[in-house]
Amino acid sequence: MEKFLKDFVPGEVGSVVKISNTGKIKRRLYDMGITPGAEIKLLKVAPMGDPLCILIRGYDLSLRKDEAAEVLMEVK
Repeated sequence: MEKFLKDFVPGEVGSVVKISNTGKIKRRLYDMGITPGAEIKLLKVAPMGDPLCILIRGYDLSLRKDEAAEVLMEVK
């Protein structure tokens, strides 16, 4: 099943299928290690829903919800 990272619930794990945006946002996400095939676990969501805290490649990373909306995931 595929869905965007912004729609994950804490504890859910998946792998990146693609990043739907182009340009600066896509480059920034790639620079942070969010590349196709990378496994991501959503750790927690801030009380107001933004930002999201994820675990990727062994480190914690905070993403804004609008950035997470660009990351298409395959749920495991």
